[in-house]
Amino acid sequence: MAEIEPDSSSLSDGGNSENDSAYGESDGSSSTASVMSSIRRGIDENGRTYAAYGKEGSSISHPRYTTTSLMSSAEYGLPMDERELDRIDMKHTEYLMLLEEKLFLAPIDPNPQIIYDMGTGSGIWAIDVAEKYPSAEVIGTDLAPTQPRWVPPNCRFEIDDVEEPWTFRKNYFDFIHSRDFIFSIRDWPKLVGQCYQHVKPGGWVELACIHPQPLTDDNSTPADSGVVEFSNRVIEASAIVGVSLHEPTKFRQYMDEAGFVEIVERRFKIPVSPWPKDRRMKLIGAFETQSLLEGASAFSLRVFAKAFGWNQAETEISLVQLRKDVKNLKHHTYYEFIVVYGRKPNTTDAPDSDP
Repeated sequence: MAEIEPDSSSLSDGGNSENDSAYGESDGSSSTASVMSSIRRGIDENGRTYAAYGKEGSSISHPRYTTTSLMSSAEYGLPMDERELDRIDMKHTEYLMLLEEKLFLAPIDPNPQIIYDMGTGSGIWAIDVAEKYPSAEVIGTDLAPTQPRWVPPNCRFEIDDVEEPWTFRKNYFDFIHSRDFIFSIRDWPKLVGQCYQHVKPGGWVELACIHPQPLTDDNSTPADSGVVEFSNRVIEASAIVGVSLHEPTKFRQYMDEAGFVEIVERRFKIPVSPWPKDRRMKLIGAFETQSLLEGASAFSLRVFAKAFGWNQAETEISLVQLRKDVKNLKHHTYYEFIVVYGRKPNTTDAPDSDP
């Protein structure tokens, strides 16, 4: 990746930038309706709402920590409320800018029939893809029913946990996609294996995720920067609760081990503030700043409570320096957005589709 040139004009002010398918009611029993209502309502924690779909988890061991308050096996570490959905939609715009208006990078067939978006979130990616490919059926799944009611006729959403055995037929999808599975997947090799089983021979799978390891090319970011300390703390907490944020660096390995071919990995720099000179990268940095300011609590509240036993006040205090330093344009900090895609071999010994 080429080095990003910083905007030297931003340093004159001291380096700070302040201004820069619907789910209908069931016809079944009242208990089913009650469960569906609970799923829609979610779980309130520390003033945020989280998904209520899933099962109780098992214990997770960590070499440095012992804790009895870890996330259950179907808990999602980020909230599902309007504030988070707005941030997801903002990140969608940011990623479109980063990928130069491409919704994905895999060279899929120009006339795909069935596309699957895992962890669809607000549903914005699935909706855009459905509009781009009107002949394709686009299915999005998530733990939370947070998607809009009015969607293209070829787009639908379901509540599901991708870490459970899939109910779709094998060799079914032309393209499987995921983006920013953060604080959610505990067994990536198993998930990639399920993708391999259910994508058609010749079909593509693309995994994309931000890797929040803070980087700098010119040593301009001090080790005690609020951004660095926050990022390292989030990464540490993710490992403790069993959803490591370093997993995107292993996507290529997992796809290779699953049997995919023509695997491509691409890494894109995301500045955490509008410090670059390039206009497009400056705007991307501004979006990322806003994402961090809006999402810091979302990233931290549940995960820090599970990993460190912190209450809301302790978590918010830990975010003060982040919110200050993320605006410092003297710090040329960036994250990487990692995109890996691969094709399932189109061989004669591929398993037959289920009837």
